[in-house]
Amino acid sequence: MAKRAYGQFCGLAHALELVGERWALLIVRDLLVGPRRFSDLRRGLPKIPTNILSARLKELEANGIATRRVLPRPASAVVYELTEYGAELEPVVLTLGRWGARSMLHPGPEDIVTTDSMIVALRSTFRPELAAGPPLSFVVHLGPVTIHAKIAEGELDAGAGPLDDPDLTIVTGPVLRDIMAGAVAPAEAVDGGMVQLTGDPALLDRFAALFAIPPAP
Repeated sequence: MAKRAYGQFCGLAHALELVGERWALLIVRDLLVGPRRFSDLRRGLPKIPTNILSARLKELEANGIATRRVLPRPASAVVYELTEYGAELEPVVLTLGRWGARSMLHPGPEDIVTTDSMIVALRSTFRPELAAGPPLSFVVHLGPVTIHAKIAEGELDAGAGPLDDPDLTIVTGPVLRDIMAGAVAPAEAVDGGMVQLTGDPALLDRFAALFAIPPAP
């Protein structure tokens, strides 16, 4: 496939030539969470054709954004990971995700939520200026996806899976986006049965503040 060029001597144009092809930034998004095997990326992006995934990975490698390495035994699997240059895309991806979330509506019938997309969503919306105080931990069950967030000393550690004895466990669905955006008050979500909580219910307000989506334009 011939590389498309904008014909402009411009950093933004060159950046789009590197990561502006369809699916490229979503691959980067998932690699920002951690190294991934080809099958992991395919599972996290189930609508991407296999040949397109292969092509995008080759392009990211050729452009010095991603690389491959073999995990030590007993795994001995080939994984893709971001290079130091590729990892510099993190603030770009997080800012773009936060910007896009402002005008998102409810998911369509074919829209999916993945573990990596939710981890990046938490990282995108996290407000460290509000994170002072004792350590906090959350577990969120969103359909088949389970993620966790640990906050300590103003920093976020978000990852896949549950935690032992979190401060609050949230079981919910797409309404989580409305809670984070302030469209549905946490108390309203609880009273309406839109979320089920284990732990201190008041911490849902804290969660909504810590992971707030900016107001819609």
